[in-house]
This record gives sequence, C-alpha cells and structure tokens, in this order.
Amino acid sequence: MKALTFHAGPLALAQIGAQGLRAQDIAIVPAAAGGPKGLIFQALDQWMFGEWLPSSPRERILIGSSIGAWRMAAACQRDPVKAFARLGELYAGQRYTSKKPTQHDIDKVVQGLLGEFVRGHEEDIVSHPHHRLHLLAVRGKGRLAAPGHPRAELRGFAAAALHNACSRTWLGRLMERVVIGDARAQAPWLRERFDAFTTHFSALSRTNLAASLLASGTLPLIMKPVTAIADLPPGSYWDGGIIDYHLALPYTRAAGENKTDLVLYPHFTQHIVPGWLDKGFPWRRAARAHRGWLDNVLIVAPSEEFLRTLPRKKLPDRADFTFYGLDHDERIRNWQRAMGEGQRLRDELAEFVHRPDLSRVSTLN
Repeated sequence: MKALTFHAGPLALAQIGAQGLRAQDIAIVPAAAGGPKGLIFQALDQWMFGEWLPSSPRERILIGSSIGAWRMAAACQRDPVKAFARLGELYAGQRYTSKKPTQHDIDKVVQGLLGEFVRGHEEDIVSHPHHRLHLLAVRGKGRLAAPGHPRAELRGFAAAALHNACSRTWLGRLMERVVIGDARAQAPWLRERFDAFTTHFSALSRTNLAASLLASGTLPLIMKPVTAIADLPPGSYWDGGIIDYHLALPYTRAAGENKTDLVLYPHFTQHIVPGWLDKGFPWRRAARAHRGWLDNVLIVAPSEEFLRTLPRKKLPDRADFTFYGLDHDERIRNWQRAMGEGQRLRDELAEFVHRPDLSRVSTLN
C-alpha cells in the first residue's frame, strides 16, 4: 500500500525528472485550511522543516490560511519539531464542557490554544532567517463590514453563499482578501492582481501575530469576528479559507527566470478548491479554471488506501467534535493515532526525495 500520491504541473514534472526533488528548488510551501485535517501532516512537517529544507537554506514563502497558517507559524519557530508537536497536542487537546459550546466557549478555548502556541516564540516566527510567513484572512464588506449581532452575520453569510453560487467573482462584493505577511518578502507574484478579490497587504509583526493567526482561523457564525488588529485595515475578520480554502494562487508567476523554483504542497487531497463555498462546484477547481497557475506545483496527498487505515476511515475533521461529543479522551486518542499513522506520509516523501519515481507522479486535475 502506498500512503502518498503525487500530482504535478508540467514545469514541476520536468524539473523533478531532470534534477529530482531538491530542497534548494522549493520556493513556496502553501498550507490549506481544513481544521483538524492538518494534524495528519505533523510528522511530515517535522521532517520537512526540521531536517530537509534546512539542509538547503534559501528564502522561502510559507503561506497558509486557518490551520494552514498555524502550521506555517510552527515551521517558523526556532525548533519546528517541538513546535509541530506542541501544535498537535494543543489542537487535539481542545475540551468543551457542553456538546454545543457557545461562541464565547469556543473563542476562549481557541484564544488560549494560540496564546500558549506562540507565547515566547513571537520573534522566531516573524524574523525567521529564511522563511517568510504569510497569513491569509478575510475582511467583510457591505453587510459583513460590521455585523452588529449574530442574525446580521447570518444574513450576511447567507448572502455571501448566494453570491458565490452565482459567481465566485460576485463574492468579491462582500469579502476582501487580507495578506498579513513578512515585510522582507516582495512576493510580486502575489501582489499583482489575479482575481476579483480586493487584496490588502499588511506587515506581520510581533504585535499583530496572535490576532492575525486567530483571524485566519475564525469560523463564521461559530466564532466571533476578530476586530481591531494592529496595523491592519479596520473591520471584521474571519477565516482565510472562506476565500482561499486550498490557496488557488498564481504560483507559476514565482517559477523564476529559469523555471526551476517549485511549490511543494502537502495537501489533504489532489484537488485545489478555491474557496470554502466552492466545495460543491467541481468545475471551479484550480486545475480546471486556472490550469496555468499550477505549472510549477507538486502536490503530495494521502492516498485513499491510507485514509482507510485511519480511525473512522478518514482524516480527523470538525465533525469529530459532534461524533465524539463530550468523550474528549476517545477523540484525542484517535486523533493522536492518526498523527502517528502520518509518519508513513513522512517516510514516503523522504524516500521519494532520495529516489524519485516519476511513475508515481500524475497530472494535476
């Protein structure tokens, strides 16, 4: 049984065929939203950021939304192996006293989680010698600019869903993308407009790090919007995955003059779904709608066979909070078991780096 699948754009496939998968060629690492799904990459992340990529230091952009933003913040800590272990322990260890926790309950737990995760590591994260962290969040417009109460927020997101159903472009009437990123990285590939969403760029700092991480993972209606983030435009902020669920971004622009810079994307699935609201629209997948954006991308994703070996035969996800209810110990045990099984993903990626096998690489679709 193979635990990993490999999916590449044409430039990535040619580069790997000629040179292999080399750490020195990895220029961008994206990390998708997806809540507990991100836990499956704990061991792979520890190897990538603790051993493999440091063997060839260079400037790299790490970009993520929601749990992906948190993973990339772990990668920027001085000891990424310990940071990923701590993130997994803290995220899996969430406990609530009610089967239906309130917004206040969830906000309190998540803020405590993030506080413990970043406290004492702020300088490491924002000033890493090689990594350039970029966090994605959504800022509301129109009726979502400043919803005064939960019913107004509900109506605003219902309108957003209707707008998106008509056209992803229309969603730009109610939401803006905000990139909170390392000011040392110019990232022209990201700054030149590429879709219908107004995009704001703000500098990541020690002052706004925790609030930005919270905003990037703030689930609409389930958590309160984050406001008054230092050095960001005023407004209401939510999970970056609403617009950038799987980070459908114009990566080919960053391939470089020699077309050798690659995007290595450990992902839950082979498909890149642009926004959370696009999950039901397979024709909007990036490989179909924006094929030219992904020429230099290599996606590594868990195989269906691997998923069937996990508890409940799937990746950990938010539905587990409902399934296990107040039996937090059982949920935590199964999430920890899934993280342990993720060592097979790490081992197969390390083996592919050591002995590239192009027969295992399929075309992005």
